[in-house]
Amino acid sequence: MNAPISSEKQALLKRNERQAQVVNGLAACLPAHCLLWQTEDTTPYECDGLTAYRQRPLAVALPETQEQVQAVLRTCHALDVPVVARGAGTGLSGGAMPHGMGVTLSLAKFNRIIRVDPKSRTAVVQCGVRNLAISEAATPHSLYYAPDPSSQIACTIGGNVAENAGGVHCLKYGLTLHNVLKIKGFTMEGEAIEFGSEALDAAGFDCLSIVIGSEGMLAVTTEVTVKLVPTPQLARCIMASFDDIRKAGDAVAAVIAAGIIPAGLEMMDKPMIAAVEDYVHAGYDLAAAAILLCESDGTREEVEEEINRMSDLLRQHGATAITVSQDEAERLKFWSGRKNAFPASGRISPDYMCMDSTIPRKRLADMLLAIQAMEKKYRLLCANVFHAGDGNLHPLIMFDANDPDQLHRCELFGADILETSVAMGGTVTGEHGVGIEKLNSMCVQFSKEENEQMFGIKRAFDTKGLLNPGKVIPTPQRCAEYGKMLVRGGKIKHPDLPRF
Repeated sequence: MNAPISSEKQALLKRNERQAQVVNGLAACLPAHCLLWQTEDTTPYECDGLTAYRQRPLAVALPETQEQVQAVLRTCHALDVPVVARGAGTGLSGGAMPHGMGVTLSLAKFNRIIRVDPKSRTAVVQCGVRNLAISEAATPHSLYYAPDPSSQIACTIGGNVAENAGGVHCLKYGLTLHNVLKIKGFTMEGEAIEFGSEALDAAGFDCLSIVIGSEGMLAVTTEVTVKLVPTPQLARCIMASFDDIRKAGDAVAAVIAAGIIPAGLEMMDKPMIAAVEDYVHAGYDLAAAAILLCESDGTREEVEEEINRMSDLLRQHGATAITVSQDEAERLKFWSGRKNAFPASGRISPDYMCMDSTIPRKRLADMLLAIQAMEKKYRLLCANVFHAGDGNLHPLIMFDANDPDQLHRCELFGADILETSVAMGGTVTGEHGVGIEKLNSMCVQFSKEENEQMFGIKRAFDTKGLLNPGKVIPTPQRCAEYGKMLVRGGKIKHPDLPRF
């Protein structure tokens, strides 16, 4: 008598059978060099910047033309195969982690700048163009693309659209949403679709605002029209040291309350200062409890006045040292530490998980003190860097993913930060997206009725639910399970949370 087949072997046989079906279907519409399915070829796609969670797809499609993208989507829709679109894989919330029984649609080959129009101050680019490459192409016209994520040297505009990315200059110039005019792409069914227009407004509902930040759940972006802004005559940066994090937080609130909108206003705590200074030698004050980077740009007269006003406010609120960049090289040196916060953290820890919540500016110090208490509770270190001007936090929790207990404590630490942010009047995400990382925390912020409204939008665009499924919007069942876990673990601290 033959021995029964184990459930693991049954699952493997089912996967292999499904993989063969999908590969055969895609091979009919893609050249051989545009289709990967062997283990060694798909492993590099098993995660994005959130490396703690990994999953290999059945296949990776790398189309080179619009027609091939359309054909891939139509094939997958006909086969009921999930599709996860992927740009450069620099996302930090697991939004591009593959579906184990699905196809990863890599758009890396869509890397052409179609045109730069200096008269209309726009650029039309394919989705795989790097963020920084847009500014490089616009530089001869004294223009640039304002949103500047720290990963701008690598991240793509399609990924920026998916996550509504920001950057250190988003306080003055806005997020991706405020700098994109038009998007072209395809629905899951392979239907060509456009959102927005190159005019000041577009007819009908403002679906552009829905698609930007939808994390690849509604449509696949292939082409983006972005706004360009004039390169300022001058930019100067203040580096201010504080011996107390509350003084630094109060100084941030004071600058904004004075009606000043800096080009950038960033904050770093002592552990982060030490990490980045050891890495890039930006001249940071290692004795400071926190530093602020405050930038002004515009005409020489505007910059001089704003720098003087901000310097006075920072001194009034306890700055122990203030240095103002004297030339462009020194300004870039100040920013080099902030721009390299993530790689600097990677030098001192095997792994880190970067959180991304947003709180009212006046609660910055409260949150830093709360995180310090959490470090002791979860026995893990955390370095902090903030888009302080708009209250967007980026705590980096240090851990070793090879230690399951450390990973578990890191997950609890992260959830605690997000829950505390909501309790302080904030939100669970600012610019990195929900993905899989913050899926449980969405249960804390949104009720099942609110989640159902989001699912309604998802169904309107993707009837079968095949685009990036299982992410961003939690199901009622998942919220209920998460709530039971919190109760069992004694983790519910705020009486009005969670809201499932």
